[in-house]
Amino acid sequence: MINATSPGLPSAEEIDIPALKAKYRQERDRRIRKEGQEQYVRPVDDFAGAYEADPYTPVIPRKPVCEEIDIAVLGGGWSGIAAGVHIRKSGLTSFRHIDHAGDFGGVWYWNRYPGLQCDNDAYCYLPLLEETGFMPSKKFTDGHEIREYAQSIAKRYELYENALFHTMVESLRWDEELKRWRIATRQGDDIRARFVIMANGLLNIPKLPGIPGIHGFKGHMFHTARWDYDYTGGCEKSPILDKLADKRVALVGTGATAIQLVPYLGKYAKQFYVLQRTPSCVDSRRNSETDPEWVKTLKPGWQAERRDNFHRGANERFRKGEKDLICDIWTEVNRNLSAEQEEQGWPELTAEEFAVRFEEMDFRVMERLRRRVDAIVEDKETAELLKPWYRYQCKRPTSNDEYYQTFNRPNVKLIDVSETQGVQRMTESGFVANGVEYEVDCMLFASGYEVTSDLDRRWGIPVFEGRGGLSMYDNWNGSYKTLHGMMTHGFPNLFTTGYYQGGLNSTLTYNFEQQVKHMLYIVKEVLDRGALAAEVSKEAQDAWIRHMRETEVNKAEWIASCTPSYFNNEGKPDVDENGNERYRFYLGELYGPGWDAFMRVLENWRSRGDLDGLVLSR
Repeated sequence: MINATSPGLPSAEEIDIPALKAKYRQERDRRIRKEGQEQYVRPVDDFAGAYEADPYTPVIPRKPVCEEIDIAVLGGGWSGIAAGVHIRKSGLTSFRHIDHAGDFGGVWYWNRYPGLQCDNDAYCYLPLLEETGFMPSKKFTDGHEIREYAQSIAKRYELYENALFHTMVESLRWDEELKRWRIATRQGDDIRARFVIMANGLLNIPKLPGIPGIHGFKGHMFHTARWDYDYTGGCEKSPILDKLADKRVALVGTGATAIQLVPYLGKYAKQFYVLQRTPSCVDSRRNSETDPEWVKTLKPGWQAERRDNFHRGANERFRKGEKDLICDIWTEVNRNLSAEQEEQGWPELTAEEFAVRFEEMDFRVMERLRRRVDAIVEDKETAELLKPWYRYQCKRPTSNDEYYQTFNRPNVKLIDVSETQGVQRMTESGFVANGVEYEVDCMLFASGYEVTSDLDRRWGIPVFEGRGGLSMYDNWNGSYKTLHGMMTHGFPNLFTTGYYQGGLNSTLTYNFEQQVKHMLYIVKEVLDRGALAAEVSKEAQDAWIRHMRETEVNKAEWIASCTPSYFNNEGKPDVDENGNERYRFYLGELYGPGWDAFMRVLENWRSRGDLDGLVLSR
């Protein structure tokens, strides 16, 4: 067989889907908080200073920059690096990267917690592997290796010479007279850029749970995105947390970060409390070193082929006879379906028939994962609390070979806070959960980032105004308004990377590469035609929004059924102008026909060569 079903996968006859749906609803409903995203708070006071400060790279004082350039790239993570690479390839030289970090790397610059690894296939995730000749050391490679690779690309394409690090953007305003964006920074810079590429990422600003009394705690506190090895002991490449040997430690959060971190805290802390509202689904990881003999077999184009295979496995469906090259939790549902279809001689299935099979396999895989908990966790009460009761991908799928085993340690206690929908409060000496006070020396927050919060929180730029002082935050309030997800009427020469109104590829870095490729095509065309600015017409923007609505795949029922997370606004629906509730996927508005179809839209638009929908100012 090309693919085989997962060991331990229950049969369809063992699964009672109506009963599981009822159980999923029950578990979802008791976790929903009426505040939605507002249950998380902005870092203020001492927290704000801690998150804006850079514990890794000393700040070098510099004089304010006053200049005019062609392109400002706001961000130095993977999307910003991709923009820089394409700018260099286009032959343009007048550009700058601006980032509040001390170096390139984005989320991989800030995150250095113990156990940090890429949590999906690194051979797909790390870009330009064939071009650079680099190969990750393992399938789920370490965070420091990813950061070092990102910085090596920045060096290779000479992005450092123009970069402004440790620089916070205070305002971004379109100057109609100059036909430029004026960028003011906290460091006193006045940069006038012809074009701006918003490459400030999805995982750039940590968020905190709004626990009452959080600022009154007298012990040590930090977010996992600013790991304090001075307090814990060890270092990024040798995370021996020996300074925790006499410490009582609590961790808030059990998402993707916590799954990697928990085994280290459980190993070294005197007493370790894991505070859980919603468990993650955690499969075995089976991380493997990169086999040099396998590398020798790779042919030109292998990474593009692997990325395409991953995308079909994670978010669409495998083709007839296609082998799953990834073989992990991300592709399991479709891999199992492919194996069963092969056994049946690949029957022709309509989209509706495939959807029915996919849903059934979703329930079977999640049941397999719950049985995995029972097989590992010795205490039955703890095992029940660790079981995920929701659909596959309602929360980010994870994998780890030591996470569940950690709860068998005598110094580790799981505290489920789903009944109170989070930690009740913090005190000077600890926290209160389920009416019980626990004293701790250190509180850690693995509470995520401003991924789908309001734009001003997500981007962290206080003032963002287009033509006539129009606020981007007001303009996009309620729904995105773009052409192809990258340009917006009223904001000339401005490009946005991310999932705003376009295609979704399972490999984030590939998404960014294709977006900036399209952006640089437009930049070059505008400059080559002697124009000063390009702006989406209102008509073109409206037409794209209509097309998005007409072709969208309605996933409202699935989104509404999911456990609260940043994917679905913590389970809180929008309310439209008629008072109707509307559930939507908060990571972005995704192109219904799929990634390949979206790529064809962009390619056809570029091939026509008329910049259809853009108005040029000369």
